[in-house]
Amino acid sequence: MSAGIIDLFIIGGGVNGAGIARDAAGRGMSVVLCEKDDLAQGTSSRSGKLVHGGLRYLEYYEFRLVREALIEREVLLESAPHIIWPMRFVLPHSSSDRPAWLVRLGLFLYDHLGGRKRLPGTRTLDLRTAPEGAPIKTEYRKAFEYSDCWVDDARLVLLNALDAKQRGAEIHTRTACTSVRRNGDLWDIEMTDTGTGRKTELQARCVVNTAGPWVNDVIGRVAGLNSRRNVRLVKGSHIIVPKFWEGRQAYLVQNPDKRVIFINPYENDLALIGTTDIPYEGRPEDVKADANEIDYLIKSVNRYFKQQLTENDIVHSFSGVRPLYDDNAENPSAVTRDYIFEVDAVNGKAPLLSVFGGKITTFRKLSEHALEKIRPFFPAMAPGWTSKGILPGGDMPKADFDQFLGDLRAKYRWLPADLAKHYARLYGTRAHELIGSAASLDDLGPSFGKLLYEREARFLIETEWAQTPQDILERRTKHGLHMTPAEREVFASWCLSQSQAA
Repeated sequence: MSAGIIDLFIIGGGVNGAGIARDAAGRGMSVVLCEKDDLAQGTSSRSGKLVHGGLRYLEYYEFRLVREALIEREVLLESAPHIIWPMRFVLPHSSSDRPAWLVRLGLFLYDHLGGRKRLPGTRTLDLRTAPEGAPIKTEYRKAFEYSDCWVDDARLVLLNALDAKQRGAEIHTRTACTSVRRNGDLWDIEMTDTGTGRKTELQARCVVNTAGPWVNDVIGRVAGLNSRRNVRLVKGSHIIVPKFWEGRQAYLVQNPDKRVIFINPYENDLALIGTTDIPYEGRPEDVKADANEIDYLIKSVNRYFKQQLTENDIVHSFSGVRPLYDDNAENPSAVTRDYIFEVDAVNGKAPLLSVFGGKITTFRKLSEHALEKIRPFFPAMAPGWTSKGILPGGDMPKADFDQFLGDLRAKYRWLPADLAKHYARLYGTRAHELIGSAASLDDLGPSFGKLLYEREARFLIETEWAQTPQDILERRTKHGLHMTPAEREVFASWCLSQSQAA
């Protein structure tokens, strides 16, 4: 633990907290981040896995947000080409939904608002002849195809935290912030290890509240203050099914209620389908997809595709709570995805900066804006730097993932192609660190199933704060989707033995 007084104490290890920790540490500030669970265990690992401008936000006149998101899409693509990559989205047109001229106008703005550089623009498809039309019902004859990007959301959080640590920040997972209280110009802070109950005290000049769904709880219960603002909790659920079309393209379909549903290729042979927008009033920890949401998503797909899905096709489902800034919109889909800051300070000292709202695509810009908000309290703060910063593992020549993968396979010829791609996708250039001196598959240790070998699991425990089977199988990787119940049970026993040995 840092000795003396630190500059920034951050509550919450989601994408915003990790992004602010990284940015601040890179400016030379002393930073401590605490997260009561695992990194990205809440909202930030339960998204639709997209870095996108938010095409549908144009309908709600969120032009500033869409422009910022489109610009950030290009920045993030350069910073992490191993976990972020381009994807083409096919939007079948139905005359019973939005008129074609409105869709074309929206896509024209989408192509030009954000200074698109690397991604191809929109085109019109004849679904009767284009291969992308093969899985679509014959009554849909026209579609529009446009670009956005895929992201491994949980690893995006992890890489920001890892970069923050490499720049001097302290990251404490499974550590709850149990109290922050002003003491003159400083904050007295108490953290509690959720496993051992051990308490740690420290002092900070500024507290940053990026607790997401718990942001108001931190302001009230933890800090003992009041806020003029609130978050509005909206539940978004997804289902995962076996992939039922050929090609790498994703689909975006419209519903009569004007919501849109993404149907994206996932983990090579699966499809990720979502999301819903449901007001939520329960505990964020208890959120899960309900039967009505699952039925809604299946019907949305079946309206457009020849292959009809049933509940029996579902491999997995998950749900997350989006902590949106409450702008009093009646329709949950119309609630702004923009972010708002609140700064509470006394006599220009000991600020508490709370973050309301936000989305994964704009986390880097949000982090930059957050530090500008507290610049008056830190006049010697260095300027922003992350617009050109590369996340760990992303330092590939020309941000060319395919070239890097080819070089990796050439260097480790004994690695099977699917395992080489897995290491390249998740770890980028850090794959060399993971593989180390291994010269054969045997050197990677026992296999727990599919592509998970002991060496990777140890690497995640030693370098990425992983502690539990869920940390490894669900957030650091997606191995759990491809393992049998028996394989997962064996792996859980291995994890338990590692924790006991430690």
